[in-house]
Parts: sequence; structure tokens; C-alpha cells
Amino acid sequence: MNPQRIILVRHGESEGNVDPQVYAQTPDYALDLTEQGREQSLRAGREISGIIGTTRAVAYVSPWKRTRLTYELIAGTLKDRIVQKIEDPLIREQDWGHFSSVAELTKINREREAYGQFYYRVPNGESGADVYYRMSCFIEGLQRDFDRQDFPENALIVTHGLALRIFLCRFFSYSVEYFETLDNPFNAEVVVIERNRNGIYGLKTPLRHQRYADRFRMAS
Repeated sequence: MNPQRIILVRHGESEGNVDPQVYAQTPDYALDLTEQGREQSLRAGREISGIIGTTRAVAYVSPWKRTRLTYELIAGTLKDRIVQKIEDPLIREQDWGHFSSVAELTKINREREAYGQFYYRVPNGESGADVYYRMSCFIEGLQRDFDRQDFPENALIVTHGLALRIFLCRFFSYSVEYFETLDNPFNAEVVVIERNRNGIYGLKTPLRHQRYADRFRMAS
């Protein structure tokens, strides 16, 4: 049955969030959480615990190190309310290629902001549109899981900043123009989607918008 809630969480603060130089020597998928990131993840666990109460959840987790660690810290609070954990590469972050220097990342970021985050393809990596395709495949599988009679009241998704925005874009059929106005949630921010009595899902968490949002026409 369709769950009462879909709860999305961006990973806690990672090494790459505080020191871009690590991208020159550490693969993106292997970045660790900082101490602050661990504290943020623990707080997220407590927040989610308050949201779901005594109900249960299935967890979907990106296999990258920082998301797995974030999940483990959250799960330490939820304990046996997590009835199943599924690692799914479809909800990993946008692929930014291989090792990159700060100068290379700065150049890519400037080009990406000028071109648009959705369509710009990172050299040797992905575009936002590529992530959208992946997320569409993930949501199709999610809907099949929701059809199970024993699916619990909550689906918990531990993912990344852009991937989370893309999930919302696909789930709620946001336009590309609207997507371009959205900013990443904060590290370990909890984003809640809830089903009303008519069976319709609605976003309960206010979204952040980027400072340059006025460059784009807002979707109606």
C-alpha cells in the first residue's frame, strides 16, 4: 500500500563540502563525513524519529560512503522501526567525472551555472537530465514496492543534494525552469512528502530557492 510519508534526507556534511581540494585525490563516492556531518546526521535521526513515531519504514540509501554513514547514524536512532534497508545506485549523486583540481571544479561550476544545471553535462560525467532518467527508473521501482500489501507507513530515502532536487522534480512533475530555481537542501536536512486523506501526496517542507532564481521564469 502507498506509505503515509516519503522522507528524503541529504547526507551530512562531507569532506568535500568543506575542502574542495579532496576531489583531486579522493573519489567522490569515497568521501567521508566530517565530525559536524555526523552530528547533523544524529540530529536528523532524532527529527525523523519524532515524525514517524512508532510507525515503521523501509530505507533506500545511496551506496556512496557519506550517505551510508548518514543512514547508519539515523538508523541508530530508529532501530527496529527500519524493517528493510535497500542500497540503490540509482539515487547516487550526479557523476562529476574523475579526480578534479579546485581550478577545474571552479571552471565547471561557472559553465554549469551559465548553461543551466539540468542540461549541462560535466566532462566525463553526467548532466542533471541524466540523473532525471536514473531517478525516473528509481521511482518506477518505488511504485512497485508501494504496491506490496505489507509496505510500511514510511519510505526513507537517504541521498544527495542535486539527486534530492531531481527526485522532487520527477515526483511532482516540476518543470525544468522551476528546477533551475531550486537550491540544495542543507546537509542532513529532512524533506517530508505526506499523503492526505484523498490519497494525494504533497510537499510539507518549504524548498530553498537560489539567489539567481530571477534569471528564470517560474513555472505556473
